[in-house]
Parts: sequence; C-alpha cells; structure tokens
Amino acid sequence: MQFNHIGFLVPGNFAEDDPARGLEETLALIELGEALGYSSAWLRQRHLERGVSSAATMLAAASQRTKTIGLGTAVIPLGYENPFRLAEDLATVDVLSGGRLNIGVSANPPAFADLVAPFYDGDLATHDFTHRRAERLAEALASKPLSDRALAGNAAGAQIPRLHPIAKGIETRLWYGGGSLVSADWAGRNGWHLLSGNIVTGEGTDDFLTAQAALIARHRAAWGAPPPPRLGLGRVVLPLDSASFAQRRRYHDFVAERTPRTLSPQGPKRTLFAPDLIGTTDQLFDLLSRDPIVAQAREFRVELPYDFAPEDYRQILGDFAQLFPRLKGTP
Repeated sequence: MQFNHIGFLVPGNFAEDDPARGLEETLALIELGEALGYSSAWLRQRHLERGVSSAATMLAAASQRTKTIGLGTAVIPLGYENPFRLAEDLATVDVLSGGRLNIGVSANPPAFADLVAPFYDGDLATHDFTHRRAERLAEALASKPLSDRALAGNAAGAQIPRLHPIAKGIETRLWYGGGSLVSADWAGRNGWHLLSGNIVTGEGTDDFLTAQAALIARHRAAWGAPPPPRLGLGRVVLPLDSASFAQRRRYHDFVAERTPRTLSPQGPKRTLFAPDLIGTTDQLFDLLSRDPIVAQAREFRVELPYDFAPEDYRQILGDFAQLFPRLKGTP
C-alpha cells in the first residue's frame, strides 16, 4: 500500500435556516485540507436536500481561497444538467483554479423525477439520460469550433463560435462515478477515470470486495491507449486519536447504525455497502493494509460522513493526516 494522492470528500451539508454558515464552513474545511497537506478536496452535489446543489459555484469560491489543492466534483448527477451550460461553468472554474479541477459525474435520470419534471421542457421520457449525456459534456469541454466561419452579432464582433473559456488539459481530468459493470466498461472505453467508493452494485455476488474488484478490472480492461487509467478509491474512515469522549460515542453509534446494511444486498438494484472504518490511526492503517482493493489504488479519498458537525470534520481530517507518511511510504 503506497498512495501518491490522498484527498477527501466533503458532504457540504448545512442547516436549513442558516445555509450561509454551512457553506462557509465547507469552504473553510477545504482551506484546512490544503494546510494539512491533502492532495485534493472533492465536493458532493446533491439536490432537493440540505447540501450543495451547485458544486461548480462552490468550487469557484474555493479556487480563490486555495492555491495548490486539487478540486473535484464527486459527483455531479447529469440528469439535472444541460451538458453545454455545465461545461461552461466547469471550464470557468478550471481556469480560475489554474487547472486544478477534476470533474466527476454520473449519468442517470434525476432522482424524484416526478417532482422536478415540471421544470423540464417536454416529457422527461423523451430525454436522453444515458451515458451519452456524459459524452456531450466531454464534447463541449473540448471547446472545438462549432462552425468553420466567424459569426456576427457578438458583443466583441464576429468570432468563431466555440465554448469559452478554453480549459486546456481538462480532458485528462474527467472521472465517472460508476457503480455497475456497464458504467465501468463505458468509462474505460471513453477515457474517463473511475471513482469508486463504499457503494457498488452486486452483480453475480453478495460480497462488496468481490463486486468492487470486478468493477475495477472491467474498467482497466476497457481502457484504451496510455497513459493508464486512474482509480480514485474512497472509504468512510473515522479516526479516534484526538476525538473527545462525546465524539467517540457518536462515531461508534453512527457505525453501529449503518453496519446492518453491509451484511447483504440492499434494494432491487442489489446495492452493496462497504463497512465504515473506525479506530485509532494505527488500527485504521492495519484495516487499510488488509483491504485487497486498497492495495490496487494509488489515489485514496477520505469520505466524510453526511451531517456531522464542523468540529468533527476537522478532527477526522487532522487525525487522518497523521497517517500520510505511512500511507505514502515516506520517512
């Protein structure tokens, strides 16, 4: 086990009656992550709940408060998005950050489609929510000319129409949050790196590790020309070293409540969950060392639990950072 990249996933939750405070705490957490030496900070994008609904907007702000840490979306559900307009926003963030943006997406129909359907043009049944939506995003981000002649009528005069700003190199930083073998295969064939965390689809197995290993193998087998694909592996980890008594009790209660879901496939899609990892940093290092999937990864992501307090997140990131020398194989 030797990582060359350790990041963290930020939930971005906030109180309904005080969203500004929660959003500010999220930005401060990204700043802390940079100070602690994390390689990247990834932001969830959530809809119809108390969480960040526009990762691009938040990461634009984060780009102006940090200098070196990578910024990522994990993930943007494309069912809610217009690929061209989203590409404009993401390209802007990448340019603002100096090329630090990693774009993680998933392509599915919007959750609670019946509730959001009135905000779409036409019948949702006619919309394409397949992987083609991600392909359109990649095509837009490539900023290729959309016409071979300059068009008049622009404020700055006649110009060749293309997506602006042009974010150079962004095509090498596209990630797909794939939980199924079909998605892993598509991502590999189309040059998207793989984000895989503590949730996968049980296809032919009830064992999480077996399913995740098959997912990774399918992605690598489908990958085309070099350079090789990247795997961004995530696990929920709860270090206890500097945790208070109250925090330790809360963390143990959190893990105990979620453990039953890890014992068998859940729901009609046979969703499999990895166990949350809890213990001292020594115990966590031992647990990670014995994880056969971790052994395949060079990039690791600490997934912070949803709806914890800001001081909990700071403690988790601070304690886990003490493992960096051992996890990176440096003295």
